[in-house]
Amino acid sequence: MTYNPAETRYDAAQYKRCGRSGLLLPRLSLGLWHNFGEPVPLTTQKEMIFRAFDLGITHFDLANNYGPPPGSAERNFGRILADDLKAYRDEIIISTKAGWDMWPGPYGQGGGSRKMLLASLDQSLSRMGVDYVDIFYSHRFDAETPLEETASALAQAVKQGKALYVGISSYSGLKTREMAALLKAEGVPLLINQPSYNMFNRWAEQDLFAACEEVGSGVIVFTALAQGLLTGKYLNGVPEHARIHQPGGGSLLPAHLKPENIARARALNEIAARRGQSLAQMALAWVLRLPAVTSALIGASSAAQIEENVKALENLDFTEAELAEIETYAVEGGVNLWDKPSHDQAV
Repeated sequence: MTYNPAETRYDAAQYKRCGRSGLLLPRLSLGLWHNFGEPVPLTTQKEMIFRAFDLGITHFDLANNYGPPPGSAERNFGRILADDLKAYRDEIIISTKAGWDMWPGPYGQGGGSRKMLLASLDQSLSRMGVDYVDIFYSHRFDAETPLEETASALAQAVKQGKALYVGISSYSGLKTREMAALLKAEGVPLLINQPSYNMFNRWAEQDLFAACEEVGSGVIVFTALAQGLLTGKYLNGVPEHARIHQPGGGSLLPAHLKPENIARARALNEIAARRGQSLAQMALAWVLRLPAVTSALIGASSAAQIEENVKALENLDFTEAELAEIETYAVEGGVNLWDKPSHDQAV
């Protein structure tokens, strides 16, 4: 069956300019980290991507290692793009990344070397069947590679026409400033920074958001729902079909489900209910409250879940009393799996 996008897809959609660039991104973007690899039927993947696009979500966020197995999310997205979305390529933002382990041998074990980044980008373009991506990221800070080399590789991707913009993920405020300066010297702006950020993981508030505003970079946050802790799914125990039991579900650890985190999630759920929102909807609205934040990535296992998340945009305002009450429970919960690279340490 031929896919025809909803004619109303832009009527209620919300977008925000990415930093000081000319690029508009949707307030919610679809991340393909989970549920777009081989274990999930392609028909289900299509339903999610089509529903997202119908709701005005124009940005699809990938990485070379998304799956499982690594690379399969890009291959599947490429098939869907070729079969159903080719005519709408210019309405879509495709982003991908390189920096974590990907293929055997010393050059595929992640990092920020020119060899790793540019070889990986070529592989990503081949898997997706596209000539360029809109955004190419250095997926993590690499303390063992000179930052000048990583910046030069990102700039080369733009100058070769293989990426329109470049970004970084899991970089500290200090390294964000340094990367922006190095890229500027190459004549390429730093478009965007992608940090982990949520109510239980607030490290980015210390300096990163300020750094992004200083250099003119936009921000797109990932794990806004704390790997599922802020969805309400775990308020009464661990469901049988939860991510923690699924292939590739190692981003949620048993330690994350400690009683203190569950108790705080329950209290936050009560605040959300008074706002007329689900816990997930409030958690998304909360990360979008900051002026520095351009967009928040959402994951999904169904089209219905995407619809529910998009409803968060119906109420993005918080009273001072709500924010004060949230502060009581929105504290560090030990859920940041990306702590080392975001604090300038080797992985």
